[in-house]
Amino acid sequence: MDHTMNIAELLAKGGPVIWILALYSSIGLTIVLERYFLFLRLRQLPQQWQQKLGQLLDDSATHQALNQLRGPEANIIRAMVEAQQDGIKDLRGVGERVRGEEIQRMEFGLRTLGILGNTAPLLGLLGTITGMIKAFMVIEQAGGKVDAQALAGGIWEAMITTGVGLAVAIPLLLMLHFLEGSVERRARKMSRCIALLLERRVAESVLPAETQLTHHWENITDGV
Repeated sequence: MDHTMNIAELLAKGGPVIWILALYSSIGLTIVLERYFLFLRLRQLPQQWQQKLGQLLDDSATHQALNQLRGPEANIIRAMVEAQQDGIKDLRGVGERVRGEEIQRMEFGLRTLGILGNTAPLLGLLGTITGMIKAFMVIEQAGGKVDAQALAGGIWEAMITTGVGLAVAIPLLLMLHFLEGSVERRARKMSRCIALLLERRVAESVLPAETQLTHHWENITDGV
């Protein structure tokens, strides 16, 4: 007896639940591929620009070069530079706002992917339960006189949906965790970019003040 089964037979024996799970798989695969290629297109901030973060808020020569950069970190820096030029004092608030917008853009579709991955096994289990109910209804109608082979065939056909549900859910959840990890790593880089920009900005504003205070103290001591 040939126990192999092609996709058409699987869809026919699994019933409408299999069709729904196939739709789950198609939607999930579309989201995974779209997010994956989006992350590939998101450019990283060049290393040499991290050395210039302290100059970006004041050096107008770097503003034009900054406009050529692309990526979440570059968008944050550009927004903070423009806020500085407009006289906005809360640069951290500006950076955090743009960071939130970039994270929201990167997380688009991940909630849907999580829903698909979490509900696929439950949907498969639902198909199995309904299939088992139908099998036992047949037994009841036959007065308990049912061929064991036919009963076993009805049971394994009912369990197809559980197997398909797990086969759909496991890859989707693995891809979800991978994409969420990518978003978290990029979010940490954006936070580090904001912190470095503000730290170097503060350092540059503190050092001249300390130098001026030192010179003032030297003038006082010289006078004494």
